[in-house]
Amino acid sequence: MVKHVAPLFSLLFLAGCGGKEEAPPAPPPPQVGFVTVRQEPVTLTTELPGRTSAYETSEVRPQVNGLVTARLFQEGDFVRAGQPLYRIDPAPYQAQVASARAAVARARAAIASSKALARRYGELVKINAISRQDFENATTSAQQAEADVAAQQAALRTAQIDLARTTIRAPIAGRIGRSVFTTGALVSAAQTNPLTTIQRIDPMYVDIQQSSADLLKLRQQIMAGSLSRGSGAARVQLKLEDGSTYATEGTLKFADVTVDPATGTQSIRAIFGNPRGLLLPGMFVRAELIQGTQANAMLVPQRAVTRDEKGQPTVLVVGQGNKVEGRTLTAPRTIGANWLVTAGLKPGDKVIVEGAQNLRPGTPVNPVVFSEKPAPQGQAAPGQPAQGQPAQGQPAQAQPAQAQPAQAQPDNGQAK
Repeated sequence: MVKHVAPLFSLLFLAGCGGKEEAPPAPPPPQVGFVTVRQEPVTLTTELPGRTSAYETSEVRPQVNGLVTARLFQEGDFVRAGQPLYRIDPAPYQAQVASARAAVARARAAIASSKALARRYGELVKINAISRQDFENATTSAQQAEADVAAQQAALRTAQIDLARTTIRAPIAGRIGRSVFTTGALVSAAQTNPLTTIQRIDPMYVDIQQSSADLLKLRQQIMAGSLSRGSGAARVQLKLEDGSTYATEGTLKFADVTVDPATGTQSIRAIFGNPRGLLLPGMFVRAELIQGTQANAMLVPQRAVTRDEKGQPTVLVVGQGNKVEGRTLTAPRTIGANWLVTAGLKPGDKVIVEGAQNLRPGTPVNPVVFSEKPAPQGQAAPGQPAQGQPAQGQPAQAQPAQAQPAQAQPDNGQAK
């Protein structure tokens, strides 16, 4: 019995030694994509709200009293300067012109008689036929008659002006609005309501409101030399109410010299061409203004920046020995898809933008230059596993070892 147990124990021992599995190898460092920080000139812009307003606006009002007998335009049409718009009953003013002409004729008749009398008295005073006083009175009467003619001519001119004002004309060229008064309405020169309004909408003004604090900061940066303004600083781009960009660039005209005490803003005016009439007065728009150029700016992709528990922006960089390091940034604003970084990084730093999930400072990584181009089919992007391959940083699953039968060794002491 003992002789049969010994070979069986040997077989079990050999089978256990042959089936032992080896420990899996350590996973390679995870692959990450990085961009290298560099300094470059960046144009800084700001987007501010604004309202469109007409280049010229004229409220058409009557300058004489009377009944409106005709409206001579179509509402919404383009009118030229001097075009007739309304006609007021001219009969009373035609009568005034006729009366003024008669007064002028009467004054001219009087001046002929006065001048003749003064001339005769001049001859008589030389021979002392009349007194000196009579001659001077005749001369004064002749001069008064001449002045009376001038006064009557001025009255005639006034009557003619009033008669001409019975035809109300457009003071400017532009698009005319609706008519508030209709034919048959009684109008007066003292009324406050306009008959209609004409607006010139090509070109158009855009009035922009900017915070005085932001404007002060911008001026200080320009004075300190951190920002420079080139020839393009006067250009303005416009975004319409539907989010589309207006095709024509505008130009800054002026900035108001006072700050609104109620809102703390300063008004800036830009001018835009409007040949197709797309812009209308009163539209809400957003204007993109060029603030200046920062010569040595550092930009970091937004996808690389996260926030810590204090809300401060942070990034992960590839440090010495290809180990991950954390950095806290000062990033006051975004520019497109990037953050403008003013502190926390230096030129040459390698900022991780791809494959940073679950990484901690001190973790070794395999850095590669990040590219926006899509990876070829079957090839993994940085930090992503290829199809059919285990993800970086994950241990490979052990394959079950195939059992090998243990070969029995002959026992010299085995009984026959």
